[in-house]
Amino acid sequence: MEFEFKLPDLGEGITEGEVVKWRVSEGDRVEEHQVVVEVETDKAIVEVPSPRGGRVASINKGERETINVGETLMKIETEVAAGEKAPEKRAEEEKRARPPSVSVVGALPEKEEITASPKARALAKKLGVDLSTVKGTGPGGIVTEADVKAASEGKPAPPKAPEREEAERAYEPRLQEKAGKPAEERPPGQDKYGAIERIPIRGVRKAIAKNLLASQRTAASVTGMDDADVTELWALRKREAKVAKERGVHLTFLPFFMKAAQHALAAYPRVNASVDEQGGEIILKKYYNIGFAVDTPEGLMVSVVKDVEKKTILDLAAELQELSLKARERKISLDELRGSTFTISNYGSFGGTYATPIINHPDVAILGTGKISERPWVVNGSVAIRRVLPISFTFDHRVIDGADAARFVNKIVAYLEDPGRIFIESS
Repeated sequence: MEFEFKLPDLGEGITEGEVVKWRVSEGDRVEEHQVVVEVETDKAIVEVPSPRGGRVASINKGERETINVGETLMKIETEVAAGEKAPEKRAEEEKRARPPSVSVVGALPEKEEITASPKARALAKKLGVDLSTVKGTGPGGIVTEADVKAASEGKPAPPKAPEREEAERAYEPRLQEKAGKPAEERPPGQDKYGAIERIPIRGVRKAIAKNLLASQRTAASVTGMDDADVTELWALRKREAKVAKERGVHLTFLPFFMKAAQHALAAYPRVNASVDEQGGEIILKKYYNIGFAVDTPEGLMVSVVKDVEKKTILDLAAELQELSLKARERKISLDELRGSTFTISNYGSFGGTYATPIINHPDVAILGTGKISERPWVVNGSVAIRRVLPISFTFDHRVIDGADAARFVNKIVAYLEDPGRIFIESS
């Protein structure tokens, strides 16, 4: 029999993905739970296993094509033991054998097959919920975990999330095109001024655009700038880099920036927060998960180091090294890209000085660190050549007042100018 393998609900509000790489071809044999395709969702690449074994009859989506949750990825010809028929086959034969339901107005449509995510099916089995009685609210009517939970509690099905409704509306033009309606004509490869190239906004670039627009729409962003004399920190890092190297760790300035930020966040908790737009509340985080921007061939990714307060400088250096490598090789998980409470963008490693970094939504602040350079600096009434770090701090003025923003930056500067305090005050 033929089984339609549809893109399952990948969780965390994901409504669509992009096919990156097929691990199988039409005609190949696949085993149950074998990874058959890689799908990119929200910056991460997810390996999707097949729920059935058999022969690949057809592949419905090509590489670099977008697919919505509930759409068919591929069709599989499954095998059944001799003399035994799969439940789906028996149901199909029974459906063909019995006469159609009729009424005074004609034939009634037969009940459609229930489409549910793998997690929803597992939860339904656990809670004893009959999926045939559950109304799906996911894309294309797919039954989600929330639908099953609501059904088990006797509650009405939850409304569709706004992002899912938006995704379905965005998909409607493609459905119309498939139905035979003419698609909008694309302009040729040049405009009236000369040759042009059109690059689809997809994958990482699409996720970046979505996140930045969300930040710009919701935050009242303000940026302040300052400088820090990091001459002592420069010498400290240079000394300890040898010890770190012996342990297989490349020690950069970023772990020191993270530790300084963590201590400053503890002193100014409104900087370590997010905003509940619907509830009209500021959520103060009691943990310190610091995101850091990683430049990859696909675009900028913000990986997240969890529980910074529990880790040493060397611990942070090792984790930064590991996460950066994962991001560049596209092996990083969704969990490693989410959950930040504050973000640092170290554009100084590319030669930048000051900037107006955009807040990483839903955080309420971001620290930008520029290129450390030698400058004439007044020290104890005399001019000396010192190592100076430019700092840019963007914050959401709805949550953080200008005075507290200045105090927060001063706290950061104090730790960086006297790095011994970082170690003395760390638990």
